[in-house]
Amino acid sequence: MQIINPATDKLIKSIDEDTEKVVQTKYQLLREGQLKWKDTDIFDRIAAVKKFSELLRENVDSLAEILTAEMGKPLSQSRDEIKGACKKIKFFTLESERYLSGKNVNVDGNTHERIVYDPLGIIGNISAWNFPYLVGVGVFIPALIAGNAVLYKPSEHTTLTGLEIEKYLTLAGVPNDVFQTVVGGANAGRYLLDLPLDGYFFTGSNKTGRYIAQRVADKLVPVVLELGGVDPVYICDDVKSLKETAAAVSEGCFYNNGQSCCATERIYVHKDIYHDFVDLLADETNKLVVGDPLESKTNQGPLARKIQKGFLNDQIADARGKGGRVVTGGNPVGEVGAFFEPTIIADANHDMKVMKEETFGPVKAVMKVQDDEQAIALMNDSDFGLTASVFSSDHNRAKLILDRVDSGTSYINCLDRVSAYLPWSGRKGSGIGSTHSFHGIYAFCKPRGIHERMLN
Repeated sequence: MQIINPATDKLIKSIDEDTEKVVQTKYQLLREGQLKWKDTDIFDRIAAVKKFSELLRENVDSLAEILTAEMGKPLSQSRDEIKGACKKIKFFTLESERYLSGKNVNVDGNTHERIVYDPLGIIGNISAWNFPYLVGVGVFIPALIAGNAVLYKPSEHTTLTGLEIEKYLTLAGVPNDVFQTVVGGANAGRYLLDLPLDGYFFTGSNKTGRYIAQRVADKLVPVVLELGGVDPVYICDDVKSLKETAAAVSEGCFYNNGQSCCATERIYVHKDIYHDFVDLLADETNKLVVGDPLESKTNQGPLARKIQKGFLNDQIADARGKGGRVVTGGNPVGEVGAFFEPTIIADANHDMKVMKEETFGPVKAVMKVQDDEQAIALMNDSDFGLTASVFSSDHNRAKLILDRVDSGTSYINCLDRVSAYLPWSGRKGSGIGSTHSFHGIYAFCKPRGIHERMLN
């Protein structure tokens, strides 16, 4: 497998993919190690995770350089991702023991009723390339704390980062028969699906998520899918500062080059402020600097996958053909690398691919709406339901709108953020199950009820 720098098209490293036999060997190693790990005191498991977080912070610069080289995000964003992952880990190290402790729930005569939380066993974690640290720690950290072993397959686009994660977990005290990394692409992922794992946790596309769910359905084990989104935002006519709102929406659209499942993709604007907002959003978009991700001034690096340029070109051509107006951007940048201009398409409608398909790149569409009722209908007119945002000076107005939008996360006067304290879950085609919060701790457990009768 060749690992290519998406900014330069140059080879970083060639690395052998794991064969099916190698993956089976790693699984057998974990099967033995998990039994010892689950009997390890939870405070020792938490201590190892804390040490892992410390090591990430100590080595943030070198780890960020690896991430930027193989995935393309600006170096400052790579550093911020690693620091954000450490912040997320802190939630799990502070809260897990409280939630995983057994609970006395009832006394019925001389019978005590109690709930305990057993680990699932060995979980398969097929992770994402866009935020490998932030996405990864939301799965393998609570899994390890709960007493599970983890067979972790990073995306082939961030393989080197995945191997660094394994290295520092081992240095932190997580035994190598508790966490193993599988190296490879689609074939390696299929090898995991053939194993008798005790749970599957996937972050990625809707198409692959459906495939995984179908392939492992007969195993009757937990499956959690964090899938895509075509996330909407509605700008009400009562916002106090259109410029500040446009700046916030631009960041929500283009951070990480729009390569985020919760990146804003559909922008609905009240008719009374539509033209002014489009102009301001274009101004903010034009401030973005596309270029070498190692340069401090750059905030838009290359796409992680060069093939995505063709997909974006197709969406733009389709929008133009259906009445869309490219306000700014709209073109690939240069012959070397996977660079693409941040793009705003105005006068969008729901016949366009850009309003229906997940773009996962720096192309965003804006549509005029007549009122709140039309905005709600359009926001719900999607096969996805990950996040939805409303900007309004009237908090109650925004809340009432979002209460009627079917999405796993609601944002009022903000967007494109994730908190470890809140569940991260999708509706409709955006996935099933939850990570983060106490829901994301219990996702890695099997609750067991105990009836304990006292004998005289």
